[in-house]
Amino acid sequence: MTSQWTRDRYYKKAMKEGFRARAAYKLTEIQRRFTVIREDDNVVDLGAAPGSWLQVLQTLTHGRIIGVDLNPIAPMEGVSTLVGDFTTPEVQEEIRGLAEGTVSVVTCDASPKLSGASSYDQARAIGLGEDALMFAVTLLKEGGNFVCKSFQGEDFPEFYAEVKKHFRSVRTYRPQASRRGSREVYVIAKNFRRSGDGA
Repeated sequence: MTSQWTRDRYYKKAMKEGFRARAAYKLTEIQRRFTVIREDDNVVDLGAAPGSWLQVLQTLTHGRIIGVDLNPIAPMEGVSTLVGDFTTPEVQEEIRGLAEGTVSVVTCDASPKLSGASSYDQARAIGLGEDALMFAVTLLKEGGNFVCKSFQGEDFPEFYAEVKKHFRSVRTYRPQASRRGSREVYVIAKNFRRSGDGA
């Protein structure tokens, strides 16, 4: 009953407040706690559909906001959206153009389609996170920030260690808006160092 109540609570709140998904409150919590987005940042949101994180980003920055997903994202004012695979050079070049060369923050709340096999799903989620990290390493400006959903499990420590190679501050956080029983956790990485040498 508690899990159902929690899900309904945030779902109903999202519908009432005009957000496209309850996930909006996760980014709101992360921003309140870690201030990963500044008011002039250009932000790229990976796996952005249906767009609830883009809606939150609209309230946080006057910079350029770019959402990328394999599925179409319904238009919203002040946001550029792309349908495509963010791991491809073609899509990355298009993003660079939209951001006019400067990406300050990369966010990713994407999840793979779940099969129900926990070890398989966790491995796929880590793989998606690794793709998002490589995107961030490729496009972020020096000092930029990265927020990525992941899932706790045997592969997570290796992913977390890889993120730490590229950012001076790395934390994990589980928002209250996460569903009870979910193994999701967010990696909050700040102050990107382009050398990536761990120095």
